[in-house]
Amino acid sequence: MKKIDIACIIDDDPIFIFGMKKIMKLIDFCKSLMVFRDGEEALNNLKAIISANEKLPDVILLDLNMPVLDGWQFLEEFVKIPCEKKIIIYIVSSSVDPQDILRAKSYELVSDYIVKPVTVEKLKNVLSDLKKVS
Repeated sequence: MKKIDIACIIDDDPIFIFGMKKIMKLIDFCKSLMVFRDGEEALNNLKAIISANEKLPDVILLDLNMPVLDGWQFLEEFVKIPCEKKIIIYIVSSSVDPQDILRAKSYELVSDYIVKPVTVEKLKNVLSDLKKVS
């Protein structure tokens, strides 16, 4: 299976990030990885990348519960940014609240909602879904 070019994790949990990096390496998920600890950091950096006309991530794995700017606030701001490239977003959260899942799927950019913990199998499914889109 062909790996994606750039992936992005937006999550404040260092243990989750560590685990995701291990799984991504194990299944050869992506060529490079961007990691941001909160929505504001991610938003500022992604805006700068767009302004500089640099390469954006193909996929964003977005946590909902974070300090500074949470996943919902990030989504609200991110959809307002004019961007030619379609970035696929997966919500990755420990929340199993049906309202969160419905709300996430109301965003056009959100491809799916993944409940933590993320397994090798779940990440392989993301990879195969992304291959269908591209």
